[in-house]
Amino acid sequence: MQVSVSDAKGQLTDLVRRAEAGDEVILTRHGHAAVRLVPIKPVPDLAARRALLEAVRSAARAKATPGENAARSQDFLYGDDGLPR
Repeated sequence: MQVSVSDAKGQLTDLVRRAEAGDEVILTRHGHAAVRLVPIKPVPDLAARRALLEAVRSAARAKATPGENAARSQDFLYGDDGLPR
């Protein structure tokens, strides 16, 4: 929905409610789009962010498979003298 800035002055409360509900509200000035009203997404609190990170780490640990140590994974490229083969 597009509304001119001068018309929006009288119906700002309604326009804000519509934007919060998910409607796209564009304010125009002289027939050209000037601004768009969008709802602000709530920022997760620190405890929620930590819980999410721990859940991701836990899932990663569950998927990890044991294998060779990556620190020695390319030893086959070098001879006993430490030089490339």
